[in-house]
Amino acid sequence: MFHNLKMNIPEEVGIILKTLQQANFEAYVVGGCVRDALLGREANDFDVTTNAEPHEIKELFTKTIDTGLKHGTVTVRINHKSYEVTTFRIDGEYLDNRHPESVTFTKSLKEDLRRRDFTINAFAYNDKDGLVDYFDGLNDLKNKVIRSIDDPYKRFNEDGLRILRAIRFSAQLGFEIEDNTKKAMKELSYLLKNISKERIRDEFVKILMSEHPEKLNEARELGLTKYFLSDFDILFDTKQENPHHIYDVGRHTIEAIKVSKKDLIIRLSLLFHDFGKPGTKTYDKKGIAHFYKHAILSENLANLNLKSLKFPNLIIKEVCFLIAHHDDIILPKEKYVRRAINKISPELFPLLLEIRRCDIMAQSDLDKEKRLNDNKLIEEYYLKIMKNEDCLSLKDLAVNGDDLKSLGFKGKEIGKILSRMLDVVIDEPNKNSKNYLLSNIEIFK
Repeated sequence: MFHNLKMNIPEEVGIILKTLQQANFEAYVVGGCVRDALLGREANDFDVTTNAEPHEIKELFTKTIDTGLKHGTVTVRINHKSYEVTTFRIDGEYLDNRHPESVTFTKSLKEDLRRRDFTINAFAYNDKDGLVDYFDGLNDLKNKVIRSIDDPYKRFNEDGLRILRAIRFSAQLGFEIEDNTKKAMKELSYLLKNISKERIRDEFVKILMSEHPEKLNEARELGLTKYFLSDFDILFDTKQENPHHIYDVGRHTIEAIKVSKKDLIIRLSLLFHDFGKPGTKTYDKKGIAHFYKHAILSENLANLNLKSLKFPNLIIKEVCFLIAHHDDIILPKEKYVRRAINKISPELFPLLLEIRRCDIMAQSDLDKEKRLNDNKLIEEYYLKIMKNEDCLSLKDLAVNGDDLKSLGFKGKEIGKILSRMLDVVIDEPNKNSKNYLLSNIEIFK
């Protein structure tokens, strides 16, 4: 139960613990920060639990905020930093599968820790007692196991989001979920219908951005994704039957995400980039499958899913745009790269190249090396073009609308001329000079 552990905690947290202890109260840091310390990770969020009740906490500290007195939480401010201090409590009934209807304060640390989700999150620590582990979390931590405290059916019925949190911790830590816990997750997956899309989105993003985003597949196998990721499941039933592919669409998607940079826009784009394949699959005369115009349908489905999960509009816009263009043909020659940058934008182009690289990495070996080399060459041209500050858009053009107005041009004619000038300059950057463009105005009319 009690173990030797010397944990480094922030000075302010130490002051909170010491102040409570000197007033004859118990006080511990609790939960994820202790788990992270045991794993040798840097702990970020430090929460304090105590048998002092909210009014007693407030009397001990000069600066406090009434964060959630009903649930026993007071925020203590020290050195301009905030820390939540919560009274030991026992939760009442969870009628909405998310929040307790009431809480009862208790003097028992063990009962407070018992109401938490998983054994590896039920640690407590202070310098006096060391590590407190009532539920054998240390053993689960050593064995890399996610296990519910007590009865998983009770834990998940209390808070349905815990079902997705199990996947999240598994993905972040690389742990396996214990069988009985996993069985309860599968049988109670329907509880996710009661959870807000925002809460689900936050857990989903943490899974996607983790060291093991492939755990999304485990979420699918347990029947979770059908409640928040429409059309994801069908990807795994869609064989690609094409020489360029060795996986079904779902496995290809997972393999592409696994080799990608930890960037939310990139990973979301990779997740949805082939959502349109099940709906666009056709066969040629040789029995080879094709997915013509799947990018358009993928873009539409990504838009629907991201909106459903309440993602910000800018993220939706960028992800959908990249998906729409992920299959564009870009020849590895400088002028074609400039054209592509003009079409995609200098900011999003490197993201597109990473998406294309990961897409290729998750395909068969047929021409893979050449396609990867071409993508790398396109990247090198991109870097050269950006370094040279080549003209890539109308704002970079040496001539503007006012220059053409001064020559007597009007209305739509100005736009057409500038567009033709840009086409020439993108192919031949050395022609981006006011003298050349205006001297040759006749060829642009």
